[in-house]
Amino acid sequence: MVMFLFLVVALAVVVAAVTLAVVGGGEHGPLPEAAPERLHDPLPPDRPVARADVDSLRFPLAARGYRMADVDDALGRLAAELAERDARIADLESALAGARAAARASLEKHGPEEDR
Repeated sequence: MVMFLFLVVALAVVVAAVTLAVVGGGEHGPLPEAAPERLHDPLPPDRPVARADVDSLRFPLAARGYRMADVDDALGRLAAELAERDARIADLESALAGARAAARASLEKHGPEEDR
């Protein structure tokens, strides 16, 4: 019987606390909604994203969400792939510039060939 009485009193306290939290306590009214912490997007809007941008990216913590280790692993992989692609693009652009310069030099040296 004592245990039942204790449970009833505990339930009444919980109901009263929840009611006060929802309705508000007095003249100040209900509590305002807390603004969720949002990600300030530091990614550059005026240029392509680079590895350093991904490395500096930090997400806010939340009670529910993703495992930080998984996010870190995924961002690490993305950053590495971005760096590899940027290096490959730079190599290809360099090779293309060299080929264009060689073709231009060849045209200047030999001149345009006439059809016979």
